[in-house]
Amino acid sequence: MEEKNVVKVGIADMNIVKVPDTIRTTGLGSCVGVVLYDETKKTAGLLHILLPDSSAGRQQIVNPAKYADTGVFALLEMLKQEGISPWRLKAKIAGGAQMFQLGPGDTMRIGPRNVESVKKELERLSIPLISEDTGGNNGRTIEFDPESCKLKIRTVNAGTTEI
Repeated sequence: MEEKNVVKVGIADMNIVKVPDTIRTTGLGSCVGVVLYDETKKTAGLLHILLPDSSAGRQQIVNPAKYADTGVFALLEMLKQEGISPWRLKAKIAGGAQMFQLGPGDTMRIGPRNVESVKKELERLSIPLISEDTGGNNGRTIEFDPESCKLKIRTVNAGTTEI
């Protein structure tokens, strides 16, 4: 029996796993975890984005995984280098919580803006979004298993679900 490893992805980070390994990220508050996976090749990539748009950055992009508009594409390219065909990819996302209420007309809305930006990139790249667990105001930990293609989501104060 093959031994499973859990590959951990940090904030503004990304990585790829193949069966039998799983991939996990913690601390998804307003951040969004994006899983791109190929069911037939049993391969998945996970991206933990921090912000919706790289144009807000003051400097040139040093870390594409930090932003939705650059990270989704960077993860796609990483998967292509592993021999994955982009047209086979599907996506699942989680996170994007509104962690702090800053008042009426809140322009920050980082969580919702992260979700919107990720969805826009997936659409632009023609990657179907299969399911999501986004919004709310609780943090999440997610773990994806490329064998079952299930995304396990542990939400603070709300238990565990799978999508």
